[in-house]
Amino acid sequence: MKKMTQIMLMAGLLLGIGFTDVGAEEPERARSTAIIPATPSLEKPPLIQMAILLDNSGSMGGLINQARSQLWSIVNEFATARRDGNVPELQVALFKYGRSQVSAEKLMMLPLTTDLDKVSEKLFAIEIGGGTEYCGKVIKAATDMLKWSEANNDLKVIFIAGNEPFTQGKVDYQKACQTAIGRGIIVNTIHCGGENAGIQGKWKHGAMLADGKFMNINQNTKVVHIESPHDKEIERLNRALNSTYIPYGENGANHAARQVEQDDNATRTSKRSSMQRAEAKSSAQYRNESWDLVDAVKNNKKILRELKEKDLPEEMQKMSPAERKEHVKKMAKKREDIQKEIVVLNKQRKKYVTQKRKEMNKGKENTLETAVIEAIRSQAGKKSFSFKDSNETNNETK
Repeated sequence: MKKMTQIMLMAGLLLGIGFTDVGAEEPERARSTAIIPATPSLEKPPLIQMAILLDNSGSMGGLINQARSQLWSIVNEFATARRDGNVPELQVALFKYGRSQVSAEKLMMLPLTTDLDKVSEKLFAIEIGGGTEYCGKVIKAATDMLKWSEANNDLKVIFIAGNEPFTQGKVDYQKACQTAIGRGIIVNTIHCGGENAGIQGKWKHGAMLADGKFMNINQNTKVVHIESPHDKEIERLNRALNSTYIPYGENGANHAARQVEQDDNATRTSKRSSMQRAEAKSSAQYRNESWDLVDAVKNNKKILRELKEKDLPEEMQKMSPAERKEHVKKMAKKREDIQKEIVVLNKQRKKYVTQKRKEMNKGKENTLETAVIEAIRSQAGKKSFSFKDSNETNNETK
């Protein structure tokens, strides 16, 4: 046996083939715990993870409203991101802080998820109240509780926004920020108020400790929608888009209802938010494979055969396997056509809005949206992500 192994090894050397002695101890370097950067591929897309930490104390109603109205604009920024030609997967988590008596577990409203309708739903569920803002505590909670990627080239960021001193609470903000960046998680700080107050309150210092960006915004700035001739048709197409979703499973109908509810929330918030949501729903970042058969089939061709009849919508239960397949294919084509129309109209809308803004001589104002996008572009670029430029200025603000 030993002689045979020697012969195989010699043959391997001559032919350029490597053999491993199954009885040998694994080399030390192979057992290293060092994080190996993931290689982007169709099977495992590049990952962008973002935790949003919002002060929900009594003075922060404006900040929460900005988050609600500008979520879809931020999502649209990610929709233009690419790395090595691949579209990244966007995961968003949501935390609220503003009451000292709340446990760390209750600070988290939503763990990292690709379900953007769920993020929107939770944003609209945030209650305003309280008066004790512990930044160190919520940063530590986000760092410890979320399932962060271990790949070095995935982008992992925390955005924390508020207006009280960064130093409050028993959890040392310095240790919290240093722990975060030690795990490759960048901490960006957004002070709602003047720059000097943010510096004195240690918001800038917190960002510096975690390789982040310090920004200040006016949380009470209200977003202005510039009406375009294309808005009504985009709204109509957005409603038509919902008809292409095929809910399946026990909670499929509930998710479909949530989709419509978040359409309504966006419309009630502002016309601009409604336009941005329609655009987001036409992008690769808006994914619903957990409840929609059209998206699910894209990821798993076998799912139609694997699902039980009771998990299908009523109109599909009576169909033959071939008819079910054809129905999903038909809805996928209808969705694609509607999405293409929305994309074309949105380009025309953005061109119109950009021109109108120039005519109105609108100045730039910093909001949550502009702060997040500015930081993301810079930090994602260092991870080899690239972004397409938008024709529309992201600052349609008063």
